[in-house]
Amino acid sequence: MISLKTPEQLRLMREAGRITAETLLYVGEIIREGMTTLELDRQIRQFIERHGATPSFLGYNGFPGSACISLNDEVIHGIPSKKRIIREGDLVKVDVGACWRGYHGDSARTYPIGQVSEEAKSLLEHTRESFFCAMKVALAGNRVGDIGSAVDTHIRTAGFSVVREFVGHGIGAALHEEPDVPNYGTPGRGARLYPGMVIAVEPMVNAGAPEVRVLSDGWTVVTKDGSLSAHYENTIAITDNGPMILTEA
Repeated sequence: MISLKTPEQLRLMREAGRITAETLLYVGEIIREGMTTLELDRQIRQFIERHGATPSFLGYNGFPGSACISLNDEVIHGIPSKKRIIREGDLVKVDVGACWRGYHGDSARTYPIGQVSEEAKSLLEHTRESFFCAMKVALAGNRVGDIGSAVDTHIRTAGFSVVREFVGHGIGAALHEEPDVPNYGTPGRGARLYPGMVIAVEPMVNAGAPEVRVLSDGWTVVTKDGSLSAHYENTIAITDNGPMILTEA
C-alpha cells in the first residue's frame, strides 16, 4: 500500500534528507586514496550520529555497515571492510540513509578518486543526468513507468545500460515502501504519482551489459561482465507544484 505523507511527515523527512545530503557532502571532503572503506564507514556513522540521527542502513536486514560502499564494478550494497582500500582511479559509490525522528532520507553519489578514465567520466555524467531526466516527469498524475522510461532512454542513448534487478522505492517511516521505482519502464504504465508520495529515484548504470550478480557475502552486487558501474540517488516528494528533492543540504 502506497502511503501519502502529511505536511508534518514531509517536514520530518526534509530534515532526515538534509542530514543525509550533508553526510554525502562530508564524504566528498574526506574520501581519499589509501582510505579503507571501513574507515570511511566509521566516519559516516559518526557524522550522522553527531547530527542527532541514526544510520538507516546499520543492521537493516542484517547489513553490518552504516553505508553501502561499492568500488568500480560493484554496483550497490558493498560491505565496508578494512581490506578494501580506495585507490587512484577508482569509482566509489556511497549510499547512505539517515533516520530522524522515525523518518528516513536515502541518497547516493559516485565519487571519482583522482584521475579516472574518460569512460568513467562519461558514465558519471550520464548517470547523474538520467536522474534529472526522471525529475522532469516525476509529476502528479504521471506514472512510475514515465520515470523509468526517462532514465532508460537517456542511458541507452549514451551507450550504457541500466540495472534491472534492483530498483528505487517508496520511503518514509520505513526505509523501503511501495511502490517499486524501476529505472526502466513504459510511459503511462505503473503506479500513478500523487501529491504526498515520497520515492527514492536511483539510477544504477553499467558501462557494459545490464546483468549483475550477488557475491557470496549475500550483499555485494557486481556487474557480470566486470564493467564499471555508477549510482546516483535522491529522495524526492511529489507535490502539486512539481517534484521536490528532500536530500538537499
